[in-house]
Amino acid sequence: MKHLFIINPAAGGVKGRLEEVESGIRAVAESLDDPFDIYETKAPMDAAEAIRKAAETADMLHVYACGGDGTLNECVNGAALRPNVALTNYPCGTGNDFLKTFGKENIPAFRDLKALTGGVVRPLDLIDCGGRYSINICSVGIDARVARDVHKYSSIPLIGGATGYVVALVVNVIRGVGERFLITTEDGARDRKITLACACNGQFYGGGFNPIPEAVPDDGSLEFLIVKAVSRLKIAQVVGKYAKGQYRDFPELIERSSGSYMEFNSEREFVINVDGETIKAKNIYFRLIPKGINFIFPAGIDIAR
Repeated sequence: MKHLFIINPAAGGVKGRLEEVESGIRAVAESLDDPFDIYETKAPMDAAEAIRKAAETADMLHVYACGGDGTLNECVNGAALRPNVALTNYPCGTGNDFLKTFGKENIPAFRDLKALTGGVVRPLDLIDCGGRYSINICSVGIDARVARDVHKYSSIPLIGGATGYVVALVVNVIRGVGERFLITTEDGARDRKITLACACNGQFYGGGFNPIPEAVPDDGSLEFLIVKAVSRLKIAQVVGKYAKGQYRDFPELIERSSGSYMEFNSEREFVINVDGETIKAKNIYFRLIPKGINFIFPAGIDIAR
């Protein structure tokens, strides 16, 4: 077996302390009986390519995504559908949203790298998002547009951090809270105007949004929410309920369903959120891939149900 540690130097918890993070990883890696490599990402999605290359010559490859949710997503796209690869997240980022699916109180267990290298491997489901894989949550609508813009506003002096999120939200509310899509599910197609929609394999995204607390990434099903188009005056209240998993409080505005497929078509290009990363398209589908990836759990840790 081989171990591959993927470090994202730009991740929130790594930036400015790369040497310290790498030194800690190397100390654990050198104590193992197996060969290892440490790879620092240099460009978007090159982590996926590094995993593919390493998997070609390893009988079994254990990959550690050393960063946040963005790093994890890149590594998922290299490890997906490869039976000889198992992946986990050594959280060095700021959000670490996917790991909250195991219980916020259990995230420190993933920071014990020594224990993680001896963890338990189990299969998890994935979402095929138009050819890009997601392990957590995909969405379209106003939250995806905010995810696209938040870094732009956070980088402006005197804004930054949480204020950048607020500014991005206000700007996108002003631009309009409704988008029209032809939405196709296993039950058929409907032309609809919506505020946002999500496909959930995990439970948390966006730094703490928890739209469907019941979602678990190993049950062979995706959970979907569709928030109907609402007024600018109503959006804060509805999105607040959505973010806290209180969708049942607005049954006339927020629809929940379970399934394996949902597709969105639009005449105009729109933004899609994929595990916190954003892409643009006029068409996107979210399709379940049962047991699409092997994931490494710290011993004694399970999914929060």
